[in-house]
Amino acid sequence: MSSELRMAHDAFHGVFPYLVSPIDERGRVKDAVLIRLVDNLIDAGVHGLTPLGSTGEFAYLNREQRRRIVEIVVQATQNRVPVVAGVAATTIADAVEQAKMYEALGVSGILGILEAYFPVAEDGVVAYFTAMAKATALPLVLYTNPQFQRSDLTLTAIERLAEVENIRYLKDASSDTGRLLSIINAVGDRIKVFSASAHIPACVMLIGGVGWMAGPACVVPRQSVQLYELCQAHRWDQAMRLQAELWQMNRVFAKYNLAACIKGALELQGYEVGPPLPPQAPLSEVGRVEVGDVLRALGARAVTGMVD
Repeated sequence: MSSELRMAHDAFHGVFPYLVSPIDERGRVKDAVLIRLVDNLIDAGVHGLTPLGSTGEFAYLNREQRRRIVEIVVQATQNRVPVVAGVAATTIADAVEQAKMYEALGVSGILGILEAYFPVAEDGVVAYFTAMAKATALPLVLYTNPQFQRSDLTLTAIERLAEVENIRYLKDASSDTGRLLSIINAVGDRIKVFSASAHIPACVMLIGGVGWMAGPACVVPRQSVQLYELCQAHRWDQAMRLQAELWQMNRVFAKYNLAACIKGALELQGYEVGPPLPPQAPLSEVGRVEVGDVLRALGARAVTGMVD
């Protein structure tokens, strides 16, 4: 790999909020709401944006909705931060087609997700992500989430995929921090690791992680960026004090449906993102109260719609 290409592939770090997908009752993307959220998150200092992650309800969107969301995010971002779009499919052909489409729309990277109805053996998993990576010149972020995926990435599979030139990152939602350290030990700097909300982000950055990709960063972006900056400065005492406060959001996020929780929190902050897509249930009234209490405790309740 050339030095220029390596620098481009190693550019992702910091806080990448997983964006929600605001859809109206007729199934149309709420462009203005999404643009406003993108602008406010960038103003808050986030380092990148990830549409079509788990919080973005990729599994509930049709092809045109997915394409439109990526298109709007890329246009709204205006190259101010990288956009890493989620590609999820059950077949290699579909994954390759999506990766090419999003590259043509101008994304900076691809978040690779494997959906599976039937379990897929390790060779098939490796073939899926390898084909996706080779379909584009963009850096690929592997996404592993054993709780929801029938065919997950094993440590051996990750070691094999680390040999693919543009597979440069991994976001792990296993909640097993020891697994993360095993991955870091196995692949060195060939694949850089992002924390998920299932982990304690400051602890992941302490062992070598390069940032946090997660839904809660949508509603506490400034605090998330501050945490990252404290970790980068190795001010671990201050980082852990802030992390202890922010863990309230991680806990409430884990308690309720992913999209319902973050969409509910954003609604409380003034963003009309709407409910999660049926048959998912919206955040309950009890949940709204609990999420609102956490937002107030973290200084993130914004009646004007500006994430503060």
